[in-house]
Amino acid sequence: MIYFVATPIGNLKDITLRALETLKAVDVIFCEDTRHSIKLLNAYDVKKPLLSCHKFNEREAAEKIINAHNEGKEVAVISDAGMPVISDPGNVVCVALKEAGVPYTVIPGANAFLSALILSALPSDKFAFLGFLPDKAGEKKSFLERYKNCDLTLCFHSAPQDVDRDISAMYSVFGERKACAVREITKLHEEALTFNLSQGLQGEKRGEYVLVVEGAKEVKNPLNDLSEVEHIKHYMAQGMDKKQALKQAAKDRGVTKSELYKFSIDL
Repeated sequence: MIYFVATPIGNLKDITLRALETLKAVDVIFCEDTRHSIKLLNAYDVKKPLLSCHKFNEREAAEKIINAHNEGKEVAVISDAGMPVISDPGNVVCVALKEAGVPYTVIPGANAFLSALILSALPSDKFAFLGFLPDKAGEKKSFLERYKNCDLTLCFHSAPQDVDRDISAMYSVFGERKACAVREITKLHEEALTFNLSQGLQGEKRGEYVLVVEGAKEVKNPLNDLSEVEHIKHYMAQGMDKKQALKQAAKDRGVTKSELYKFSIDL
C-alpha cells in the first residue's frame, strides 16, 4: 500500500498516532526535502530509508514508488508540512498510481488553510482554496479576475516576499474587502491579523502566510423591485420584443420564463 501521510504544520505534537504508526511500519519514505523531514522523524525515532519526491523529480519519484510497490514494499509519501498534494508535490504521483492501478490511501492530519479559515472568522460555510498566485503581475491579475464575482471565502498561500504584491493585486481586482493574514499556525507566535484590502498588511512580513479574503457580495438588481409586469415592460421599452424581454426579466429574477409568462400575456 502507498500512504500519503499528513505531517505537522508547526507544532510537532500535531502528528497523529496513526501517522506515526504508518511511518514506523512502511519500508521507505518519500519526502519533499529529506533534510527537513529528518527532524520530524528523529523526534519520534523513525528510522527509515528516505528518498526525495519534489516538484522537479516527481515523475521519476512516481516510477520508483510504483516499482517499490511491485516489489512488495509499503511506501509513505510526506511533504515538508501538512498534507502532501495540497500546494505540495504529490498530485503527479497520485495520477501515476491511478493509471498503474496501484492502490493508495490517505493518513489525514494538519492542514494550514483550513486552520487559517477558522482563525480568520470569515464565513466558512462556502469557501475555495486557490493556493499560490502566479509570480508575474499580469498573470496574477488574470487569475484573480476569474474569481472576482465568486461569493465564496477565498483562501490563498503567500510567501513573505509576495504578501504585499498579492494583497495589492487582490485590491485592484476585487476592490474593498475584509481579509485576514494568518501565520505561524500552531506555533508560539501564531497570529491572525484582520485588515481591509485597501489598507494592506502592516508590519514586517515573516513566515509563510495564508491570506483569507471574503467573497463577493451579491449585488441586488433594482429592477427586481418592480412588479413582474413593469419588469417585462421595462425591457420592451428599450426595444426588445416580448419574448426577449420575458427571457431577460426571468434571468434577472432567477426564475424560469414559464413562471413569468402569465404576466406577459396582455402586453
